Amino acid sequence: MSDPIKKTKSVILPAYNNNLIRAIIGIKTGDRHLPDLKPNQVLIKMEAAPCNPSDIAFIRGGYNIIKPVPAVPGFEGAGEVVEAGNYAKEMLGKKVSSFIQNDVDGTWAEYFIANKKDCIVLKEKLDFEQGACLAINPFTAYGLVEIAETAKCKAIVQNAARGQVAEFVRVLAALKGIDVINVVRKQEQLILLKEKGVKFILDSTTENFNADLLDLVNTLKPMMAFDAVGGEMTGLFMNSLPSSSSTILYGGLAGGSLSGIDPMEIIFKGKKLEGFNLNEWIANKTPEEFDKVNHKIQDLIINGKMKTEIQASFKLDDVVTGIRAYIKSMSSGKVLFKP
Repeated sequence: MSDPIKKTKSVILPAYNNNLIRAIIGIKTGDRHLPDLKPNQVLIKMEAAPCNPSDIAFIRGGYNIIKPVPAVPGFEGAGEVVEAGNYAKEMLGKKVSSFIQNDVDGTWAEYFIANKKDCIVLKEKLDFEQGACLAINPFTAYGLVEIAETAKCKAIVQNAARGQVAEFVRVLAALKGIDVINVVRKQEQLILLKEKGVKFILDSTTENFNADLLDLVNTLKPMMAFDAVGGEMTGLFMNSLPSSSSTILYGGLAGGSLSGIDPMEIIFKGKKLEGFNLNEWIANKTPEEFDKVNHKIQDLIINGKMKTEIQASFKLDDVVTGIRAYIKSMSSGKVLFKP
């Protein structure tokens, strides 16, 4: 038996800074000590880890999780289990996707320690690139569409519509017969979606956007909006939707506070603003229910029904270049870090 691996090359964030450029300037790579595995933990040899909006928020110190610095970023990734604690031996040799959000070292590293319960075993036909992006966006989209289906929505509205969650929402909503009104913020994004055959698309930067949105709302009568942006867009969605509708906030790409919400819409028209927390959604699933969802999602990816777009891959030493590429064009697809 080989000796346990005791250190790993990792991306290291020395300090948080709300100014993202200043925050990433100090990022470097270096060795981190790997503690002994606890009984329910596994050591994963990382093959790929994506950069997500949550990672950008984390680097700025504006996310829900603040780790002691210096810290290793990265909330999800995929690789092979090479070591396992006494209660996790069955995981040895498995291809896994892992998602973790606590104050331990993250996935932007050669090796990563995770609890067994935070690992999703990948099917043989699912590659590491798609597996690296499995644990957050596909399940977020599934959870959102499940909420809409439970509420018997015939149509929904979503922003950040060129993003990856939005793409998965369109696929899953179509399977349920739910129409989707898609809001983007650039004309080129609208053109790209049209070329892909997407039907209802609006550019929020156009002069007639508010009127065009109301026209579509009056026609399709969406009772739910999925909001990844926040800021003024939340108020616009809430004020535009019909009575008794809900706006589900699952991101804050705009930064800052929500604005523009007319209180009369809530008081007299029964509208609701709710948050979607993926961890909470998963916690409310039984292991059997989650496993069923997991198999559905992996099969959809394997069969080519949905796919995470990858725009580029970078070595750990090129992490700053990778982050810059991602923030320059998030809608172009994920950036992966490959040790």
